[in-house]
Amino acid sequence: MTRRVLAFILCLAILLGTCFTTAWAEDEPDFTALETAAPVDDSLPAKSAILMEQDSGRILFEKDADIQLPPASITKIMTLLLVMEAIDNHQITLNDLVTCSPHAASMGGSQIWFEPGEQMSVDDLIKATAISSANDASVALGELIAGSEEAFVEMMNARAQELGMENTVFKNATGLDAEGHVSTARDIALMSRELIKHDLIKEYSSVWMSELRDGKTQLVNTNKLVRFYDGCTGLKTGTTDGAGSCLAATATRKGMSLVAVTLGSATSNDRFASARGLLDYGFANYTRVELPPLEELQPVKVRGGVNTQVEVQSLPPASVIVRAADKDSVQQEVTLVEDVQAPVEKGQLLGKVVVHVAGSKIDEYDLVAAQTIEKMTFFNALKQLLGYLIQM
Repeated sequence: MTRRVLAFILCLAILLGTCFTTAWAEDEPDFTALETAAPVDDSLPAKSAILMEQDSGRILFEKDADIQLPPASITKIMTLLLVMEAIDNHQITLNDLVTCSPHAASMGGSQIWFEPGEQMSVDDLIKATAISSANDASVALGELIAGSEEAFVEMMNARAQELGMENTVFKNATGLDAEGHVSTARDIALMSRELIKHDLIKEYSSVWMSELRDGKTQLVNTNKLVRFYDGCTGLKTGTTDGAGSCLAATATRKGMSLVAVTLGSATSNDRFASARGLLDYGFANYTRVELPPLEELQPVKVRGGVNTQVEVQSLPPASVIVRAADKDSVQQEVTLVEDVQAPVEKGQLLGKVVVHVAGSKIDEYDLVAAQTIEKMTFFNALKQLLGYLIQM
């Protein structure tokens, strides 16, 4: 009886193996170690790391954040950003079908075995790229947008410059090791912050498991924090021989969103421990504070205008990020010009508000003209006089 059962199980396993595949992804961590959080100091087990508050871009912690290192598949954050922007610009849609080229199929590494001539939707290729870090899917998306991987890489580098990623050079759309293909923790945080602004990406990056080919290909997220870290929204892992284990992790709790980047960890467990440590540190030590409205702002005098003064409008951020211990110590210091020469344009800068805690500046925002004030001319003076006479 036992032999028959074993034989049946063996036959079933063989049969299933012929019907289903699992996307080949990166190295698997020890799941029992995923609850470990590394200390947030110089001993953090990563060559480079940074913790950024997503909305403001404020840096909460950094360790050698500007060292150029191979970014591995974290590169695909830029690939996915350009895909999201192409969707927003109506250049492509999620339902568009993409035909696999021989070049895309040749990538190797993490893949979904996208065969030359096979077609998949943009939706499925985003799934494969964001969830399983599939190199073939990533290149196919790049070819769809730019015509070739080479042209797409030029777009990647141009967008990196626009985002202020001064120490990044992309050589491919996948993150496979290549001479001169480098980035930094700070630059990766910048592009992660930009990508996560697109709510659509979270429908992929926060998914633990999915499937392709009517369930014949199974996808499991390479970012295990999606399953094991409360509030995790993504974003992308990376592993190569040259880069080691890397991770850009995003998470939101109590209205505050953080981006943690770790590069060059020795093991997958180390990268997850580093990211968990950074996120835990941020959520434990910082909080979001709504800025109280300013007391009534005095108008600014206008010289040579049809009006003698202009109302002032403030453009504050919705909130600021401060240490939890300082949440009741936020102060705003107003600086306004004494007067301004006409003409005055609506939105013209008239001053600044510096937000500080215990004497340390944490943010600032503009004070601007609330309306346009024209310059006083003969015709404007005549117009005012006629209006006055009519009212009489």
